[in-house]
Amino acid sequence: MVNPNVTSEYDTLRCVAMRYAGDFTRKLDGPGVHPILARQQTTSMWAEYSAAKVRAQQEALITVLRARGTEVILLPQAPGCSAQHYPRDIGFVIDNVLFLARLNSAHRLPEANALAELAAGMPRVEHLTMGSIEGGDVMLHDRCVLVGLSEETSLEGAEALQAALGRHQINREVVPVTFASSGIVHLDDHFNIIAPGTALIHRSAFTPHQARWFEKRFDLIDVTDEEALHVHVNVLALAPGVVVVAAGSSRITGQITARGIDVLTVDYSEVTRIPGSLRCTTLPLRRI
Repeated sequence: MVNPNVTSEYDTLRCVAMRYAGDFTRKLDGPGVHPILARQQTTSMWAEYSAAKVRAQQEALITVLRARGTEVILLPQAPGCSAQHYPRDIGFVIDNVLFLARLNSAHRLPEANALAELAAGMPRVEHLTMGSIEGGDVMLHDRCVLVGLSEETSLEGAEALQAALGRHQINREVVPVTFASSGIVHLDDHFNIIAPGTALIHRSAFTPHQARWFEKRFDLIDVTDEEALHVHVNVLALAPGVVVVAAGSSRITGQITARGIDVLTVDYSEVTRIPGSLRCTTLPLRRI
């Protein structure tokens, strides 16, 4: 049995859930494309991918994680789900409670079944009951929970999370994060806390008011439009001073190392052909 415990985005990663990519892929263009996907294609790059190459790149990350002592739990396959290798979205841990996300896209609902099975053996699990909220939009900061109001997460979902935190006596304030335009897939493609007081930001994705909120609280590393398009914001912290970054993010890597943070690199070029990267393919269950 896993006892979930996550209080930050950067404490040492002890246990994580992952799921290999399946062979099913989703139609990305032409008649019948969902309006949400059409909007998301205006802010992120979408392309067909080789599932076998994605799995090989995931395996390289798993090797890095296990070498550092992280337990990796592999979730069973979700047939017919093209984004099943992004388990970050189907749940999230806040303090010692596993929250089962309310997915906005009906075609992704089967992905949550395996997490429900894993959750059955956990002591504190919360099923949110209103709105939509996905883990890629949820980020912990001090006594706050940042919740991006993307295409996949609603204000009603953020409010339901605040109510659930109260029921579990978790003293954290949900802070909705607003974007400058529609079409945003998830918060962690444009903002990501990588170490105490340090974050990556794709500034043009946010309203001026939201950007100022971040400026007051973080040492911000700015990411260009091109870097954001290739999901370079979506890195994964392994410990307070260690981050995994996708190969090809050399300028960002230089900015991170200049702040005294160690960087490990893996090739995730096939994974990022649909919006998502290292953070998306990992669901932290324990950070201590």
